[in-house]
Amino acid sequence: MIPGTSGSGGLTGGGHLAPLGADAAFDEDFCAAGLDTGRWVDHYLPHWSTPERSRARYDLTPAGLRLRIDADQPDWRPEDAPLRVSNLQTATSSGPPGSARGTHRHRPDGLVVRTAVPTRLLWAPSAGQVDVTVTASTDASCMLAAWLVGTEHLDERDSGEVCLFEIDAEAVGADSTRARVGVKAHHDPRLTTDMTEVEVPVGRGRAHTWSARWDEHGVVVACEQRVVFTSPQRLDYPLQLVVDLFEVGPPGPAAAYPKTAQVHRVRAS
Repeated sequence: MIPGTSGSGGLTGGGHLAPLGADAAFDEDFCAAGLDTGRWVDHYLPHWSTPERSRARYDLTPAGLRLRIDADQPDWRPEDAPLRVSNLQTATSSGPPGSARGTHRHRPDGLVVRTAVPTRLLWAPSAGQVDVTVTASTDASCMLAAWLVGTEHLDERDSGEVCLFEIDAEAVGADSTRARVGVKAHHDPRLTTDMTEVEVPVGRGRAHTWSARWDEHGVVVACEQRVVFTSPQRLDYPLQLVVDLFEVGPPGPAAAYPKTAQVHRVRAS
């Protein structure tokens, strides 16, 4: 069920989030000959891992960027196995090797920097809107996700997350899709984790757009402009975009690969 809402912060009547205009500052359709390295880092949280494990597998196609999990792809970190991921993100930041300082401390303890990365804020605003158009994976054990996560380069408390969507392959049906959306506090004591599962009328193989807006009014998440989540919580610090395809189970037979999901377009203010 989709809750309705109205009011400020980019919302229109009837529980809809106004789309970004033609003058969006960030507009990526992945139609160039190569990935724009002035916008994207093609590694998943590279500071917690090593380059051969964090590097994304992907293709640039006429329909956009196709994220892949390949049969020979290593686990992102041996400690998190089985977990393989191909990811794009819009910033990096970490402390020196051996330290525990870095963006997105996804585990409560035990993380140390293995590959130091510079602070690079390719796109990391403290307020704005992002629209991500995707076709979700239906390959076994896969999850497609998009998050806005705190860079933490100024303050380790700045670690909150806006979850645009987490879509498990088995949650994609013929006529509808279930997704997890919301806010995650992580290490930010000023936030409370508030996640929910929503069902949207988007069937298997269909491209659809998820949007998130965050500002002084709070957080709004929408699918195809229809609002599915609102929160008054404020994340008023730099957030980077993370778009990734995970394989979260043991590797399957070689014939099952590559496992894929499509990222058609990303637009942001």
